[in-house]
Amino acid sequence: MFNHTKLAKKPKQFLSITGITPQQFDSISKEIQKQYKNTEEKRLSKQRRKRGIGAGRHFDHSIKDRILMLLMYYRMYTTYDMLGMIFDLNKSNVMRDIRYLEPAVKQSIPIPAKKYADSKKLKSMQELQKFFPELIAITDATEQPIPIPKNKKKRKTHYSGKKKKHTVQNQITINLDGIIIHKSTHSPGSYHDYKIYKSKHPVLSDQLLNFYDLGYLGVQKDFSRQINILPYKKKKGKQLTDSQKEWNKLQSKIRIKVEHAIAQIKKFRISRDTFRNRLCRYDRISEIVCGIVNFKESWKQELVVIP
Repeated sequence: MFNHTKLAKKPKQFLSITGITPQQFDSISKEIQKQYKNTEEKRLSKQRRKRGIGAGRHFDHSIKDRILMLLMYYRMYTTYDMLGMIFDLNKSNVMRDIRYLEPAVKQSIPIPAKKYADSKKLKSMQELQKFFPELIAITDATEQPIPIPKNKKKRKTHYSGKKKKHTVQNQITINLDGIIIHKSTHSPGSYHDYKIYKSKHPVLSDQLLNFYDLGYLGVQKDFSRQINILPYKKKKGKQLTDSQKEWNKLQSKIRIKVEHAIAQIKKFRISRDTFRNRLCRYDRISEIVCGIVNFKESWKQELVVIP
């Protein structure tokens, strides 16, 4: 039967199918197993449950194999039927296995909500510089397609004129290391980037240099207390000067970091393809994907040998 032990013998395939290496999988699965008992007790202690904790049918697969199932679902965004065939389960059991495991996964990885909470605890300039290298924060938004909503009002609010399809939008803020510090809750596809920012922006230190693209024009006026850095916009009938072009080029080299972070998120097809799940699950899933990206980036940084 297909399991994590067999797949771990083929590291390249393991990375391709799950998005992480076998070594990263072993590390993350240990943390998830620590959290799993608490999250399961919380789930089973709900008032509407009539049976006692421990009663009922147990899961057919080990926690490690269920973690593998969740990662495969996020990475490849295949159907529950296909995963059921791979793991010899009914599709409804696959769905439950993944949903029941998500709270433990969320507790075990550096999701943006945790990073944002940590940023609130910074007291000294030294701590701020360590958390935000070169005191830089970069913000950008990204869209993901959704099926055409049945609700007439949602069909209008979620239609993106930019993408020419129905979408939802997320906004992320990262540091210079590519760690996602903040992720907004999803917004309708018709919303402008700056409209999302005005209602869902992170509250960070006034000493940070905040980089944006031209989709955030107006931030300098509305958020004058923070240091905002935007590229020059070419005016109609005029050309940018050489110094303005050079300034824009320097900024783009910094802002490319957030594009790389978005690209890492979209390697997980559940964050790139048309989102087939209910939108009520969107924020939890996108938060977990961002947490996995943060985990991978932190793993890389820990492996860097300082001469």
